[in-house]
Amino acid sequence: MVGPLLPTPAPDNLTVHHTSEVIEMCESPGVAIRNKKDSSIAVGMRLVRDGKAHGIVSAGNSGAMMAGAMLILKPRRGIDRPAIATPLPNRNGSRAILLDAGATTDCKPMHLVQFAQLGSEYAAALGVTRPRVGLLSIGEEPSKGNELIKETHQLLLNSDLNFIGNVEPKECTRGEVDVAVCDGFVGNLMLKCGEGFGELIMTLIRDAVGTSWLTQLGGMLLRPALRRVKKVTDYAEYGGAVLLGVNGVVIIGHGRSNERAIENAIRLAVQSAEHHVGVSAEPAATSPA
Repeated sequence: MVGPLLPTPAPDNLTVHHTSEVIEMCESPGVAIRNKKDSSIAVGMRLVRDGKAHGIVSAGNSGAMMAGAMLILKPRRGIDRPAIATPLPNRNGSRAILLDAGATTDCKPMHLVQFAQLGSEYAAALGVTRPRVGLLSIGEEPSKGNELIKETHQLLLNSDLNFIGNVEPKECTRGEVDVAVCDGFVGNLMLKCGEGFGELIMTLIRDAVGTSWLTQLGGMLLRPALRRVKKVTDYAEYGGAVLLGVNGVVIIGHGRSNERAIENAIRLAVQSAEHHVGVSAEPAATSPA
């Protein structure tokens, strides 16, 4: 029976797979994915694994999505940890790929090198010629950063990737890097800080516009431009983030995704499938130059 939120009758190209279990947001991801085999996440992962679906999209428990991808779809050959790849808008109108945005918080240097491989492959699939890879750090000098960053820097220098060195977040927004690499802890904080500051700036602008008739008039004139800015920075316009490093297309949506965000997440899944993202293959070479 078709659920109340679906059209009645359902379109011919829509197949409903009913599930009897739900993985709640507060549940332990690994335990939930093992115990709730009839949850939508577990069933969806098996459909992708068995070739009955081109990809899976969810704004549910992100940890369960990652656990399901690792346990059911399995990691790509040569990849130890998955990475969430998130687009970052820049002043050039293009986007840098930030990874990892939260899949793997505790990383070793080789994990970051693998993230750089995955990000380069993804950027190349989207049409970027020889993507510029930057390692996020507190300074551009090779001596800056913690031990993880310093060791990763040396490994990337000896790889076949187009490594341009350490970068700060400002290089991402200036369009000077195509792939920005970091561990999931740093990446997730960077995204949430950016989201928070974006909301703060828009709130301050709205408050300032209402202070006098003159600023209200200026606000009316600026409204079309502000709408364009909001569209560039609104998470709903991106839909979700691709989980790279597993055998299949996995799109992780924001926990508060609205209808527009879900629509764009599905569109991202279609585009990822068309670009063969998640197809099992040998990772890009990173042998010493």
